[in-house]
Amino acid sequence: MNRQNAVRHTFKRLLLIVAGALLMAFNLNTFVHAGGLIPGGFTGLALLIQESAFRFAGIDVPFSLVLFILNLAPAIISFKYIGKKFTCYSGLMVVLSGFFTDWMPAMFIQTIQLHDVLLSAVFGGLLNGMAICLCLYADATSGGTDFIAIFISEKYRKDAWGYIFIGNCGILVLAAFLFTLDRALYSIIFQFATTAVLSRLYQGYQQKTLLIVTDKSREVYELIRDSTHHGATSFTGLGHYEMADRVMMYSVVSSREVNRLVPEIKKIDPGAFINVIRTEQLNGRFYQRPKD
Repeated sequence: MNRQNAVRHTFKRLLLIVAGALLMAFNLNTFVHAGGLIPGGFTGLALLIQESAFRFAGIDVPFSLVLFILNLAPAIISFKYIGKKFTCYSGLMVVLSGFFTDWMPAMFIQTIQLHDVLLSAVFGGLLNGMAICLCLYADATSGGTDFIAIFISEKYRKDAWGYIFIGNCGILVLAAFLFTLDRALYSIIFQFATTAVLSRLYQGYQQKTLLIVTDKSREVYELIRDSTHHGATSFTGLGHYEMADRVMMYSVVSSREVNRLVPEIKKIDPGAFINVIRTEQLNGRFYQRPKD
């Protein structure tokens, strides 16, 4: 990547981070606040600690302070084991979202005065999912439990999202115990809406299977290898329409790579037959681009 492209890429990442932080802070101060919701992860835990301190001890603790303290240890682990730039951009997201949440002008917050908790949960979850997507598009995260999940998955090759889900359930149970059950139940709707947006708008962690029938298997394999670092397996068969030998290639790539690969394959072999299948579960060696 030349210097000009590098500067453009850095500016794009910073712009996405700032936009994501603003959107998350606006959501926390409007829909989440209006519905009395508890989001998942360290953001929800920070809100829970902040509200508990005020309600039971009369102490007004800044949200940003609690959020920074909770993220400190995971950020250090991420910086050491995952990636330095990745951690810095994610840390910037945490800092900005905490700062914007505490200092966002009331004129913006007062534009939304909802009295329906269900509406707050649904639309708050949608905005929360969009804010997280902006971070993911910047090759960063919103911090907290994402640091932990990525560290466990990359170091120990284990899926940690199940443990994160259990942790989020624990936060909701604690919220139900300290406050009311309906707040916890509405927060589950909030989480569901967030997950729905993430699965729809961001597919970077999903894989797709490519089944390619082509006469130029060598060139197609080299394209897959050089552009994605993934491998491929070829099978020889008979094309009954023309009664000619055909080669079918099997390869698994990430969802983001499919839109780039398919047109390039068609350039190499305009007559290639390509079937793209969503991969539900993958076991074995699969190349994952390291975090920067």
